[in-house]
Amino acid sequence: MKHAVMIKGTTYGIVVVLDPEVPFEELKKEVAAKFSESSSFFGNARMALSFEGRPLTNDQQAEILDVITENTELSIVCIIENNPERDELLKKTIDERLMELNHATGQFYKGNLRSGQVLETETSIIVIGDVNPGASIVSKGNIVILGSLKGTAFAGASGNEDAFVLALDMAPVQIRIADTIARSPDKPAREGAREPKVAFLEDGNIYIEPLGRKTIRDLRL
Repeated sequence: MKHAVMIKGTTYGIVVVLDPEVPFEELKKEVAAKFSESSSFFGNARMALSFEGRPLTNDQQAEILDVITENTELSIVCIIENNPERDELLKKTIDERLMELNHATGQFYKGNLRSGQVLETETSIIVIGDVNPGASIVSKGNIVILGSLKGTAFAGASGNEDAFVLALDMAPVQIRIADTIARSPDKPAREGAREPKVAFLEDGNIYIEPLGRKTIRDLRL
């Protein structure tokens, strides 16, 4: 029975290591003895609890929890399951969701981008200023320019086909959304009244349209 039960302290709680070969009822007795011996050490602390060494059913976990409560003044606030594969999947899911939220919310950049400057970002971005000829802006999300776009804009750089480019004055040299590229005509149209426009990808083509209620409603964030 020696070392059938081991108690390890961590930063956030207690890990109870159980011998997989010992019958469960004998393990309960050993758990009672171990925690009774350590009762004064733990005091009335509030801790998380996890198990290692053997799988336990929910009922078995509850039985051991009762044994600990009977032999100490500990307050077990939660039981943490040790599952590395699930933890890795959970981490990946959280990271992906955070990236999606970043794309939707974005960040700000204040200032004009001059020729030769390149601004790259992992999130959507709002530029308060102009993107001049020879300057480039690259975003894995959306691009909103509260000024003139006369350089190059690349939205959805991670392959996001729902990304868009919006500018108060839309006169780009090139716009790219995901893997689709649109270039300005060799002979640009005469300058007229400036109006906000949005570029978006649909059916494999990039369209640039005036910004209105319908286009705003159709934008996919």
